[in-house]
Amino acid sequence: MSDDTHFGYRQVPLGEKQALVDDVFHKVARRYDLMNDLMSGGLHRAWKEALVTAINPPTSERDFSLLDVAGGTGDISFRTIAAGGAGTRATVADINAEMLGVGRERAFAQALDDVVTFVDANAEGLPFPDKSFDAVSIAFGIRNVPRIDVALNEMYRVLRLGGRFLCLEFSNVDVPGLDALYELYSFNVVPALGRAVAGDAEPYRYLVESIRRFPRPNAFAEMMRAAGFARVSHRVMSGGIVALHSGWRL
Repeated sequence: MSDDTHFGYRQVPLGEKQALVDDVFHKVARRYDLMNDLMSGGLHRAWKEALVTAINPPTSERDFSLLDVAGGTGDISFRTIAAGGAGTRATVADINAEMLGVGRERAFAQALDDVVTFVDANAEGLPFPDKSFDAVSIAFGIRNVPRIDVALNEMYRVLRLGGRFLCLEFSNVDVPGLDALYELYSFNVVPALGRAVAGDAEPYRYLVESIRRFPRPNAFAEMMRAAGFARVSHRVMSGGIVALHSGWRL
């Protein structure tokens, strides 16, 4: 088996991909959420609401703990806290210090720093005990992990019995006509937005290219099953632009 992976369309040694990904998110951290709004026309908010609805935190005072992997700016965690009751807590695990810094600032500004914890952690080696969390989520982050199978094993390991894993990720547009339009938009408009708003087109060119490298939904479902997840399913949204993947530890 080759030790190479792909950084967008570039083939790079597996050991170098993490550093390249880190550099991308170091560059875009402060404008990440603004760029999400611009790139998706605000649709990312609806996609994330669908994810939080699936996380389904209890509205009572019952204890409920979420681990959001690669969730540096805290968006999913803050939304989950808002949807849940007094017993809901969230932990953000991210390998990028700049993204975590933005998340911590946002948590403090919203007086949520007592219920949302930020941890510098690699998805391929989560620093948490087995069966620690009621739910594990990752939104638009799994495709940037060098060894997706290792990360899936880790997320399964820290999930409690009866807990749910949810992954929101870009997918493959399956509507005739829309696919060509989406391709044109992705490879031309998105990098231009990155240059105009964040001052650098290259990170956004990578983010677009990495979508093309991510496994199609059925192939990713097989990877989830291989990690141990049961009742694996996925739901496509917005014509296949994104998919919400679900699996349980039973």
